[in-house]
Amino acid sequence: MTDTLPRPAPTDFGRFFLPGPTEVHPDVLHAMTAPVIGHRGPELSGLLAAVDPVLRDLFRTTRPVYVASSSATGLMEGAIRNGVRRRALSLVNGAFSERFAALVTDCGREGERYDVPAGHAHTPDEVFNRLRAGGFDAVTIVHSETSTGVLDPLTEIAEAVRRAETETGEEILLLVDGVTSVGGMLVEARTWGLDFLLTGSQKAMALPPGLAFGTASERMMERARTISGRGQYFDLIEFDVYWRKHQTPNTPAVSLLYALAAQAERIAAEGVEARAARHWAMAERTWRWVEEQGSRWGLSLFAPPGRRSPTVTTIAVNGALPATEICKGMTKRGWTLGTGYGSLKDTTFRIGHMGEHTVDELEALLATLEEVLG
Repeated sequence: MTDTLPRPAPTDFGRFFLPGPTEVHPDVLHAMTAPVIGHRGPELSGLLAAVDPVLRDLFRTTRPVYVASSSATGLMEGAIRNGVRRRALSLVNGAFSERFAALVTDCGREGERYDVPAGHAHTPDEVFNRLRAGGFDAVTIVHSETSTGVLDPLTEIAEAVRRAETETGEEILLLVDGVTSVGGMLVEARTWGLDFLLTGSQKAMALPPGLAFGTASERMMERARTISGRGQYFDLIEFDVYWRKHQTPNTPAVSLLYALAAQAERIAAEGVEARAARHWAMAERTWRWVEEQGSRWGLSLFAPPGRRSPTVTTIAVNGALPATEICKGMTKRGWTLGTGYGSLKDTTFRIGHMGEHTVDELEALLATLEEVLG
């Protein structure tokens, strides 16, 4: 029976530049072959206790980092159910911030949108102006929009939210999707005053899909205690109760936790700051290549200067070879790129320079890309 299952053709490590899921190191994949253990025993508690300091370092926080067996969308919903009392302002500039906004109303809360075109970032002053009108108790934002490669100015937006709190006298929680920023840059949950910050395992942390991670401020937890209808699977109060025992409220994906433990050792060995620097080096090399070479083939950077993500670059295509054909050409040569997402599918492609990739691997990718472009 197993001989009939479809399996991808093996490729050399370092050729998979999809902007999620990212390539997983063979040692981390091998860790998942360890025997399954009981999820209420000391072995699993010891495993989660061991990864706890690394997770806090990645999230730049002294608060707990909760581990959920789900995609990041699960904790996006958890952020709404635990953190929005009545009405949220959602900052929308791409497919995933669109999802966050939709979850607000799907969870029965009122939502207002602050939309900017795809490829643009939000303006902190406009965030402040919308919040100062009053009636909001939360803001949702995607820090690094995976569909466009735009990095929103999160520190400035966080400051705008705090100014609006002072102006209105209302508590406004800042709920942040850091799916393609956490682990790829230094996202300072504590010093930036983020009330909830989440990510998924399959992005810059370079783990298999299936885990989500989130950290909540004390005032986020205080609000959660006052909200009924938090749901069951993503109830942060329950997560906190079990975290104190280094366990999870529900049956965890034990094999994925083995992978997490192995990758946590690799991240600690490299250092979180060094990991962030490596991601920025790959991003800057990609941008420089597009700026210096791209015009030959009608390529340009989709995100504006100063607002580009260190983990994913979206490249606009206006040349003889369509974006989809560029990706197909790379696939034939054993490389994987990301096609455009949603409405950008036919006009852009994406390079996910995150996870375990190096500048040297990126150089080989760009050289092959030049061959495909001709």
